[in-house]
Amino acid sequence: MRQAKVIYKDEEAGLLTQLEDGSFVFRYHDAWINDTNKPPVSLTFPKNQQEYQSEFLFPFFYNMLPEGANKQLVCHALRIDKADHFGILLNTATHDTIGAVRVIKLDNV
Repeated sequence: MRQAKVIYKDEEAGLLTQLEDGSFVFRYHDAWINDTNKPPVSLTFPKNQQEYQSEFLFPFFYNMLPEGANKQLVCHALRIDKADHFGILLNTATHDTIGAVRVIKLDNV
């Protein structure tokens, strides 16, 4: 199992988990879901639900991945399989992303 904190504008909004079977779970933290001033991290993750499940990396997070030659360079430099979308996300969405969301790998899992 691999996990990452989902950061929205420098505040931790939830947790993204890849389970042993390869499926994914995104879960808002209780404090985020209960605070009416906090927005959803994406329109695809409305706050009317606390947990989302998918057999593949959610499109919102998949769209944060590098493409084409950039993806090839990242995978080669970091020795990541091109099909390991979550691994690529964990290594590329930590600091400088387009938009307000970042993804930070949790090492203690």
